[in-house]
Amino acid sequence: MKIAIYLLTFLCSMAAFGQGQINTTTLDTINLPNGVKYQGNIKTAVSWTDKLGDNIVISTETGETISKAAPSDDFRDAALYAYHFIVDKDSANLTWKVYDFIKECPVDMEANFIKNTFQVTDLNNDGISEVWLMYKTVCHGDVSPYDMKIIMYQGQQKFAVRGQNKVQVSDKEFIGGDYKFDKAFIDGPTEFRDFAKKLWDKNIMQTWGE
Repeated sequence: MKIAIYLLTFLCSMAAFGQGQINTTTLDTINLPNGVKYQGNIKTAVSWTDKLGDNIVISTETGETISKAAPSDDFRDAALYAYHFIVDKDSANLTWKVYDFIKECPVDMEANFIKNTFQVTDLNNDGISEVWLMYKTVCHGDVSPYDMKIIMYQGQQKFAVRGQNKVQVSDKEFIGGDYKFDKAFIDGPTEFRDFAKKLWDKNIMQTWGE
């Protein structure tokens, strides 16, 4: 009986996290609609349909590149992007863009989307999808936490959670992990904040060598 109750609780919690998920289609990146332009190397390219019409989101990373403005090749840059388009007939129109970066870093660096965090949802069932992006950036020569963000768009409204991930520095000591909701999240639907918190907590720990 106890096992059955545990399984039911586990399944309910998993269903709650996956509630409102929108099915997306992976795009053929060789044959993108006219108007789709991007920088970097594609990490995600998907499409779906909602009240706004036919949507496309593409996320990209540049990886490390040599800083052009720096005094030597020891300094490097890295950037990441995400683009949202609405397709009208055979053309795509850009509606929003996310851009973040690290510049002129002489030590260890990273600007990457976190694996398996990109999601498209309709948590408040209004027919307009929410697009979830989560990534981390850092330029450091130690084991300090990474800057971490959740950026979510519903239509053209931006929502953000900003903070740091958590790093274990000894057997019993951790640093980092704090975050703040922006005003859009604070004023927005409870479902959005609950989902963002679960996403943050699920990815809060830094895993070295990812």
